[in-house]
Amino acid sequence: MREIIVAAIDENLEVVNNFIHECLMDTSVSDDVLMELDLAVEEIFVNIAHYAYNPEVGNAQIKCKINNEPLQLTIEFTDEGKPYNPLEKEDPDITLSAEERQIGGLGIFIVKQFMDVIEYRYEDNKNILTIKKML
Repeated sequence: MREIIVAAIDENLEVVNNFIHECLMDTSVSDDVLMELDLAVEEIFVNIAHYAYNPEVGNAQIKCKINNEPLQLTIEFTDEGKPYNPLEKEDPDITLSAEERQIGGLGIFIVKQFMDVIEYRYEDNKNILTIKKML
């Protein structure tokens, strides 16, 4: 498993995406899957940057692992910010118009749609969000 630790600020999103792309270098990933991963990583990392430590800045640890049998990418995001389980938020009613919907929740809903597995746990005063995608 490879890992990086970066300050959880918007400016480091590109560093995180490059790290994920490096993890995938030896696999043949379709452009569609890569786009889904990029969107999921952006949603999760930006949420950490904006909410976990607000108004302070803290670190985010990102771990990346490729499993074979079946071929699957696992990405784990860890922060020491405020405890928050995004999976507890009710999915938005996408049948409503944008004006009728409550604000928030659409990003994590999209992550749930794109990823095969999404799990949250709070352990040792850390938020740990894990996503898995079949490749």
